[in-house]
Amino acid sequence: MNEKGSKRRDWVKNAAIVFLTVMLILTFFSNTIMNYSLPEVAVQYVESGTITSQVRGTGTVESDDPYEVKITESRKVTSVAVKEGDTVQKGDVLFLLEDTESEELKAARKTLEGMQDALDTAQDQLDDAWDAYYDGILVEGVTAEGIAAANGSTSANTYRKQITDIQNALKPLEERKAEIEKAISDIDAQMALETGLDSAATTRVPATQKALETANNNLTAADNALKNAQADYQAKETALEKAKEQAEVSAGDAAAGALLEQAQQNFDAASAVLNDAQAAYDGAKQARDGAQADYNNAVANQTAREGSQAQANLATQRSYYEVELHGVENQIAETRKPLDDLLAVLGNRQTLEVFQDAISDARKGVERAQEDVDDAQEEVDRLTEKAIGATVTADISGTVSAINIVAGNTTAPDAVLAELQPEGAGYTMQFSVTTEQARTLSPGIEASLVNAWRYDDVVVTLKNIRPDPQNPSQNKLLVFDVTGSVTDGQSLSVSVGDRSSNYDMIVPNSAIREDSNGTFVLQVESRPSPLSTRYIATRVDVEVIAKDDTRSAITGGLYSYGSYVITTSDNPVTAGQQVRLADN
Repeated sequence: MNEKGSKRRDWVKNAAIVFLTVMLILTFFSNTIMNYSLPEVAVQYVESGTITSQVRGTGTVESDDPYEVKITESRKVTSVAVKEGDTVQKGDVLFLLEDTESEELKAARKTLEGMQDALDTAQDQLDDAWDAYYDGILVEGVTAEGIAAANGSTSANTYRKQITDIQNALKPLEERKAEIEKAISDIDAQMALETGLDSAATTRVPATQKALETANNNLTAADNALKNAQADYQAKETALEKAKEQAEVSAGDAAAGALLEQAQQNFDAASAVLNDAQAAYDGAKQARDGAQADYNNAVANQTAREGSQAQANLATQRSYYEVELHGVENQIAETRKPLDDLLAVLGNRQTLEVFQDAISDARKGVERAQEDVDDAQEEVDRLTEKAIGATVTADISGTVSAINIVAGNTTAPDAVLAELQPEGAGYTMQFSVTTEQARTLSPGIEASLVNAWRYDDVVVTLKNIRPDPQNPSQNKLLVFDVTGSVTDGQSLSVSVGDRSSNYDMIVPNSAIREDSNGTFVLQVESRPSPLSTRYIATRVDVEVIAKDDTRSAITGGLYSYGSYVITTSDNPVTAGQQVRLADN
């Protein structure tokens, strides 16, 4: 039994020793194991030194002064006789066109036809106006007398002045008539009011008398109730005094005490009834006094209105105004008589003037229509004179740098069909660089072509340095003159500049990285841990200010000494990721 227990303890002890040994080994070698899973990177210290910088870039060759081939008509292109890059001489055929009139000339002829139709219509309207004047004026109500008067020596303006004088004379009469009618209306309203007041005064006396009788009856009833309440109050007061005397004589007697208590309650109730009766009497008396006053006022008002002369006075005033109104109406009628005659004569003259105005308007319409016809004819003549034949030829000698239309399409007026590079004219190209790069350059230096063996006679010279419109504070545009065998639209890659300068921070070109946020390097930072040192890749934004084929000069948040950056790695590395160094 003891032997079995001893063996079990030995097995447990051995297992514990093995477990602790394995854990110790894993602890000491965990860093080594983890390192095999980390990206392996090559690094290099940031150093100072000299760089012979060359600015590199790619630009598109453009004509310095292109000649645009245009036509002013809409014509269908049947064939394109040249292609981009061809050399042409002045007079060479560039395009063949459909041998028909242009759409503009067709439209101008159609417009001319419409203007001629409008002229014919206007002439017909003028003829109709003359016919209406000679043959139709009587239909418009112009009498023979009216025509004679209208054609007499008296002018329309004279008639208009006479009419105005009569209208001016009528104005004060009509104003006075309106005033009289207003006064009569006010008198009628006042008389109606007086009648209403008389009726109200007549009916008010019996109404107030009846109210007074009711108030007197109510006062009598309240007085009787008050007298009854006073008598009851005195009786209850006498009974209370007797109960008090009995209670004093029979002190301590329960029956006497109960009798006193009941007497007191009866007295209090009688007192309350008396107070209510007194208040009711006072109210009834006040109502009676008010009713008496209303009755007295009604009687006095009825007496006053029975002796009033207001209705008679108003009737007298109304009769005076009626007489004056009749006289004013007669004056207005007498004054208006010649006005009607003058209006009739003037109406006849104005009717003739309407016909004459119609003739004048029709004549102006004919003149305007004739002007439109003349303008349309001028446009047809202009387009006919400028119409081209079935070909478009080169006006200058040069190279075809662009063709903007294909056979089968129709040209648009003044659209550019092709571009020619004139003989002897140069080309330009440009690209953007940083301001720091531009400081190392100056106009006049010659650029080197990438793959120069492909361009035997091409020379690229820096012509100008100016701010980049897209980013004027940080970039410059390098503008180059290009000569030699190049074509418009051709792409050239060049390097320019060979100035040597000293820089505080230089790194290999392989250390420079770019993303959507800009240019950066991955700096390696060391962080001590209990068992080893860890290396972390950290992003540092930089700006490349100069570079050659292998190295770049940079500025940014790096120290010129003591920092080292990642140049290559066996797996992609991102900022914040732990790495292992190639020599570890």
